[in-house]
Amino acid sequence: MSPEGESVTVDPVVTVKRKTPQSSRSWISIDTTGHKTVLDEDKYAIMHRVQIHARDLRILDPNLYYPSAILGRERAIVLNLEHIKAIITAQEVLVRDSLDENLIPVLEEFQRRLPVVQGDAEAGEEDESPFEFRALEVALEAICSVLAARTTELETSAYPALDELTLKISSRNLERVRKLKSAMTRLTARVQKVRDELEQLLDDDDDMADIYLTRKLAGVSSSSISVSDEPLWYPTSPTIGSMISRASRMSLVSVRGDDENDVEELEMLLEAYFMQIDSTLNKLTALREYIDDTEDYINIQLDNHRNQLIQLELMLSSGTVCISMYSMIAGIFGMNIPYTWNDEHGYVFKWVVSLTGVFCAVLFVIVLSYARFKGLVGFWWSKENKQGGS
Repeated sequence: MSPEGESVTVDPVVTVKRKTPQSSRSWISIDTTGHKTVLDEDKYAIMHRVQIHARDLRILDPNLYYPSAILGRERAIVLNLEHIKAIITAQEVLVRDSLDENLIPVLEEFQRRLPVVQGDAEAGEEDESPFEFRALEVALEAICSVLAARTTELETSAYPALDELTLKISSRNLERVRKLKSAMTRLTARVQKVRDELEQLLDDDDDMADIYLTRKLAGVSSSSISVSDEPLWYPTSPTIGSMISRASRMSLVSVRGDDENDVEELEMLLEAYFMQIDSTLNKLTALREYIDDTEDYINIQLDNHRNQLIQLELMLSSGTVCISMYSMIAGIFGMNIPYTWNDEHGYVFKWVVSLTGVFCAVLFVIVLSYARFKGLVGFWWSKENKQGGS
């Protein structure tokens, strides 16, 4: 057996080689100049390159399903947002190579927006956003746009289908609405996860401080200059880097002092896309409420039809009871039994049959009147039902 798989002999001439599925090792690197490079490295090389844990890299595995996440590490940001699986550092963005067609415009947007604009550099602007912020903004804008587009497509298909279902309840319309509701449920879960991740990040200033990669590198550089006999460290182990992550950030804060706007720039960036994804979630919530209202309306219609059938059944049962009494009397007189009064008074049979028929009709009216009085049935020819039918 070879490392790639096993060989199965079909006949003496033909041999079929069955390969085991393997995850792609291809990564796309985009640096600060917008230059794109395809890297063919294993996970250990990537872990050493960006100093992250194996569990963080496992989140980006396209063969495994993990919910959306934005994780700040000592020297990188692990980004898992739907089809965008990337590692952002202070100098480059590593994107997991995928066959998803939605990833192509994201890569193009990375190449266009990551380089610093020359006009701003010549103008001497010093408030240019850090590289990791620009990369994070591209990813958030892409995922929010995709989810908003999916929501718009779903709304365009769902509302007419629901209106058609209210007009005509059929198997075709019900199946169509069922598929749309399933799609809405899946899309809502995706949007909700991205929203929760942004909300959790906004609620924790320490997590937002972990995303300031450029500032942390600048703090490490300044601390290394102050202590000249100790060289600048670069942790060779992700575990060591994670253990001293908090310490390096606290030392950086002590150097810079208490700054009230320490995470203001990142907070404004995240809030903008949080509002956008929250608006998308509100649209899906409104659509869900509309579906629920439609289901309630359909259930009311079905209950109304069911009540009409019950009323019809009650009327038929009452008529059957009355007719059975008439049939019993007719059956008694139809028996081949000699009656002395029948020979002498033949006209009695006519009166008995006539009076029995009148009695059954009166009994039928009494039963319906009682049911009407108790509110069990309503006359179909009444004014209320005519208005309701119109």
